[in-house]
Amino acid sequence: MYFKRIEDLRTDHDLKIRQIAEYLNTHPNVYSRYEKGTREIPVWALIKLSELYQVSTDYILGLSDEKQRRA
Repeated sequence: MYFKRIEDLRTDHDLKIRQIAEYLNTHPNVYSRYEKGTREIPVWALIKLSELYQVSTDYILGLSDEKQRRA
């Protein structure tokens, strides 16, 4: 599930929910719901997280175990 991956990526980068919410220009409670899987993550946010963490959207979505983005 993508929500586990975005939480793992955030903690691996030593970031707080508040910091990611600010990066996405959303409220921390909204982002927290993405991580808990209680709110669907919008495509625009998925793309921004992919860019931030330098991983593929497929990795975040759990469709691939390869983190690398294709050029």
